[in-house]
Amino acid sequence: MDLGSAGAVASKEVRHILRDPFTIAFALGVPVLLVSFFGFVIDFNYRDVALVLEDRDKSSFSRRFAEAFSSSGYFLLKPPTASAAVAADLERDRASGVLVIEPGFGKKAASGLAAEVQVLVDGADNSKAGVLLGYLETVAAIASRRLYGRGPPPLPETRTRFLFNPELNSRWFVVPGLTAVIIGLLSVLLTALTVAREWENGSMELLLSTPVRPIEIVLGKMAPYVALALGAMATVWILARVVFGLPFAGSRLLYVASCLVFIVTSLSQGLLISVLTRQQQIAMQFSIMSSLLPSMLLSGFIFPIESMPAFFHYFTAILPVRWFMVVSRGIFLKGAGPVELAGPLAAMVLLAAAMVALANGNFKKDLEP
Repeated sequence: MDLGSAGAVASKEVRHILRDPFTIAFALGVPVLLVSFFGFVIDFNYRDVALVLEDRDKSSFSRRFAEAFSSSGYFLLKPPTASAAVAADLERDRASGVLVIEPGFGKKAASGLAAEVQVLVDGADNSKAGVLLGYLETVAAIASRRLYGRGPPPLPETRTRFLFNPELNSRWFVVPGLTAVIIGLLSVLLTALTVAREWENGSMELLLSTPVRPIEIVLGKMAPYVALALGAMATVWILARVVFGLPFAGSRLLYVASCLVFIVTSLSQGLLISVLTRQQQIAMQFSIMSSLLPSMLLSGFIFPIESMPAFFHYFTAILPVRWFMVVSRGIFLKGAGPVELAGPLAAMVLLAAAMVALANGNFKKDLEP
C-alpha cells in the first residue's frame, strides 16, 4: 500500500468537502441539533401523572394520606367522574391510575391497624405501568410512616444507594447513548452518500482508472471524514458537559480512542453500502435501515439487551453501536478503564477490521457494476 496515493485521495476528498458547505454543516450541525432536541425530549422519569382519587372514607387520615401523593411531584390528583365504574377514567384515558380509599380507613389507622387502599393502574403501557407502580408503592410507604409513625406492620429497614447516577437523572443515561446513535448514523451517511454521488457523477470511474489500489481509496476516502466525525463528537461532548451537566468520570484519551474505532467502523459501513449500491437514494435507504433502526431498537439505547430473545441477544453483537453504547456510558458515568471495557473495545476493533476488509474487497476496479 502506498500511503502517498492514499494521501492524494484524501487531499482530493478534503477539497471536495471544502467546496460543499452542506457536508460540513451536516456533519457538525446535525449532531448538535439532534442531541439538544432529543436530549431534552427523551425522559424516562414520569412527573405529574394523572391519578384519580376516590376517597370513600372522607376522614382526616384519608386526606393526609392523599396529600402525600399530591405533594410528591409525581402525581396530579383528579376527582372521579360521575360514572359509577371505578375504572371509567382509565378507559377514557383521563388518568393513568385510580387510588381508592375504602371506608373505615381512618378508624383502622387511628387504632394502629393496617388500613387498606386499592390501586388500579392502566396496564396498556406495561413499561409505564411498572414505573408508576414503583412510584405508588414508595409514596404509599411514606404516607404510612406519617400516619403511623412507622410502616404497618414493622418491616426490615432497607437503605438503597444508586451508584454512578445518584439522582436517577434520565438525561445522564440518554445523552451518552444518543450520542452513539447519532454519530453512528451520521458517519454511515457521510461516506455512503458522498461516494455514491461520485458513482452517479462518473468521477469515481476516473479515480478507478488510475493505478490506485482499492485499500488506498478506502483509507483516503475515510481519512477526512474521520476528522470531521471526531469534530462532531467533540462538539457533542462539550454540549453534554455544558448544557446537560453530565459528569465525565473516565479517561479522555480512552474516550477519543474508542470514538476513533467506532467512527472508522461506521465510515467503513457507509463505504461498503456505497460500493454495493452506487446510487444515493438506495444508499440512503440502506444506511437508515442498517444503522438508525438497529441503533435505536437493538443497541440497548432504550430496551435492555438482556431481556431480548436469545437470537437477537447474539445478533446485536454485529452492531458496532451496541458496543460503543457500553463504552460511552461506562466512561461517562462509571469512569471505566481499559480493563473493564476490554470486551466491548475488542469487539469494536474486530468489527472495524472486518468492515474495512469488506469495503476494500468490494471496491472492484471494473467500470461496470
